[in-house]
Amino acid sequence: MKKRLSLLLGVVVLSGCATAPPQNQSNLCEIFREKPSWYDDAVDMQEEWGTPIQVAMAFVKQESSFRHDARPPKDYVLGFIPWGRVSSAYGYAQAQDPAWEDFQKATNHGGSRTNFADALMFIGWYTHETQRQLGVSKWDSYNQYLAYHEGRGGFKRKSYQAKPSLIRVARKVEQQAKDYGWQLKQCRQELENNRSWFF
Repeated sequence: MKKRLSLLLGVVVLSGCATAPPQNQSNLCEIFREKPSWYDDAVDMQEEWGTPIQVAMAFVKQESSFRHDARPPKDYVLGFIPWGRVSSAYGYAQAQDPAWEDFQKATNHGGSRTNFADALMFIGWYTHETQRQLGVSKWDSYNQYLAYHEGRGGFKRKSYQAKPSLIRVARKVEQQAKDYGWQLKQCRQELENNRSWFF
C-alpha cells in the first residue's frame, strides 16, 4: 500500500512540474503576469541575441500555443496505420532535431526543447543567424517566420511562394508580434518593477 501511495504521489508531483499554457494567450502582459519567470527568460533572450521579445513570443504562440510538449501530428500509412511523426519538431519552439543540434553546437548550450528559457534562446539564436546570413531584420517577424518555417535554404529559394496557407500564417504571426509589442509597451514598467522587487 505504501509503495503504491508513494508511486501515485510521485506521478502527481511530476505532473505538477509540467507548465500549463497561459490562460490568455492573446495578451502578452497577461502571459507575463501569470508567468513572471517567462518575462525574465524573454529579457535574457533579447539581451543575448537582440531579437525583440514580442517576435519570439509570437513564434512560440504560433508554433506550440505555449505547450511544452507540443509535437506535430502523426503520419499514417493507408490512412490508419500510425507511422511516426510528420517531422521531428518538438517543444515550445517546435525546433526540429537538426536545427536544435546546430543550436547546441553553435552556442555550446545543452538545454531542452521543453524548457521555456531554452526554447526562447533557440528562437533568438535562429533569428540572429537569419539576419546574419540573409540580412532579414530581427524586427521583420513576417520574413523571419518564413525563414524559420522553411529553413534558410527554403527561404532563399522562396519555397513559401507555393504555400499560400503558410503565407497567411506568417501574416498572422506578424500581426501577433505587433499586438504583443503594443501590449508590452503598456506593461513593461510594471514588469520591470516586479522584476527588480523580486531580485
